[in-house]
Amino acid sequence: MALMHRQSLVKFGSPVCETIVEAPSPQGGEVLLRVARCGLCHSDLHLQDGFFDAGQGQRIDITRGIKLPFTLGHEIAGTIEAVAPDAPRDLVGEKRVVFPWIGCGTCRDCTNGDENLCARNRYLGVAIDGGFASHVVVPDSRYLLAYDPLPAGFAAALMCSGLTAYGALKRALSHPRRRNILLIGLGGVGLMGLAIARAMGIEAIAIADLSESARAAALQAAATTAYDPAARETARRMLKDSGGGFDVIIDFAGNEASLNFAVGALARGGKIVVSGLIGGSFATPVVSFVHKRMSIEGFMTGTLDEARELLALAQSGRIAQPPMHEAPLRDAADWMARLRQGEVTGRIILTNEG
Repeated sequence: MALMHRQSLVKFGSPVCETIVEAPSPQGGEVLLRVARCGLCHSDLHLQDGFFDAGQGQRIDITRGIKLPFTLGHEIAGTIEAVAPDAPRDLVGEKRVVFPWIGCGTCRDCTNGDENLCARNRYLGVAIDGGFASHVVVPDSRYLLAYDPLPAGFAAALMCSGLTAYGALKRALSHPRRRNILLIGLGGVGLMGLAIARAMGIEAIAIADLSESARAAALQAAATTAYDPAARETARRMLKDSGGGFDVIIDFAGNEASLNFAVGALARGGKIVVSGLIGGSFATPVVSFVHKRMSIEGFMTGTLDEARELLALAQSGRIAQPPMHEAPLRDAADWMARLRQGEVTGRIILTNEG
């Protein structure tokens, strides 16, 4: 039996480390994928911590149901190595990217096509073992999508950072007033969002980020204007540039400061979509919702159909690949620490090759 090498979480709040087990044999309709690339997402840090920051010193525990050692990683691409008896045998040897937001398959959300909303989910790298490993078991071949001619790392990142950004943009742009748009937080998801927004035909895109390197990367990727939220004149400048505020704002940071900044930059009748998970709490006077006629919507990941839509858009060549850096899987702990310290621009793609 082949061995499976993993970078596993063995204790919450501690770095991942290597664990070695026998590679599993797929059962039923399962598929065994040899992992080539797996993206490192900020959500992996929350899972490493074992909680989300709920603000006011409160935490949301996310350790329930997770059996240690546990393998993180949900942006996965690779080659199919083996299939179970109920899976198509002609898939062996094929390159595929994994849709990781897998539901229970029987609840109301799953039967409606919204597996990403399933309360009894089987999300890879979140609820069941994921892609920080040489192999991963995928519950069903329907979640494996062909990605050629895209690079494997780019295709993998599309299944989380891309899908979250794409879904947030779709929901933001469904707003009836969208004369202008602002993206807040240009990390891995935000930079992907900027690339997808351009592919969706949005030409004038303003961005805001505390990081000078993130703002520079966004401008290089064709953002129209970049704002530093900490600069003294930013609020006045933004309102002047936007003609009284932005109709559509997507917050890819998702903390108290970013959301307060978004509300201050929002035009009357505008919409904010929050897709970041940095954490904290948010409070605003109830009358402000009415007087400003604003709406705030939370959004994360997307459906299998949306994953197919996004993949087709990328395969058409319309999405420019955002900044990505490949690093060996064995260095996962180091890159997680660097991501936590804000030392990463773009997406880190862990690789089992080379």
